[in-house]
Amino acid sequence: MFLRWVAASVFAGLVGAWASPGVAGEVLPVARFSAARAGGELPAGWEPLVFSGIDVHTDYRLVEDEGRVVVRADSRASASGLVRQIEIDPIAYPIVEWRWRVANVLEKGDLRRKSGDDYPARLYITFAYDPEQASWLERLRYETLRLFYGEYPPAAALNYIWDARAPVGTVEPNPYTGQARMIVVESGEAHVGEWRVERRNLREDYARAFGGEAPAISGVAIMSDTDDTGESAVAWFGDISFHAAED
Repeated sequence: MFLRWVAASVFAGLVGAWASPGVAGEVLPVARFSAARAGGELPAGWEPLVFSGIDVHTDYRLVEDEGRVVVRADSRASASGLVRQIEIDPIAYPIVEWRWRVANVLEKGDLRRKSGDDYPARLYITFAYDPEQASWLERLRYETLRLFYGEYPPAAALNYIWDARAPVGTVEPNPYTGQARMIVVESGEAHVGEWRVERRNLREDYARAFGGEAPAISGVAIMSDTDDTGESAVAWFGDISFHAAED
């Protein structure tokens, strides 16, 4: 799905917003779904993310759940997401926090196989291409992509996923591309139906997944997709925020 993300994000032509450096404990809200109106428009900056060759899209809508407005995703053998292009310095804001809930996991889901690359809920974090950190071969490849698309595509992505069976903490390459890593944050049915609050250190996760220091964050997306397995899933996504490191 990362390659589809690359194409869709480039063609979307969304304008990013640079997040200024933060102080200890500062919070940068990236998705304030709770401040929106149920049945209304998405918060500013959030747009549909659709993929070439996939005609059936996941349905996303703002609903009220337990007194808060959240995004409800209904996926039926479908795939699409919601994305916000935003530049964030991961040194200034290394912590990402979000809430989510799923109604079910996928029986055929398998993070190691293309046929199982589906999840009831996932959070994408993409990272910008940095020519100064690239090898000459990578620079050549990205210059070619820039000439074709008009701008550099993301260099890497972390996928935080709710998997069917892989142990929490598992980190695996995406079966479609080595430029994305899948990180299992929730697994199985133990917490199905419950709201879960997740908090991850992006710099630590990037270093574990790819090695080295994380480049600038270029985008955030949420997704519920079931196109590879042909199954159905329902998920809910709450607010997403980035946090400055504590002293």
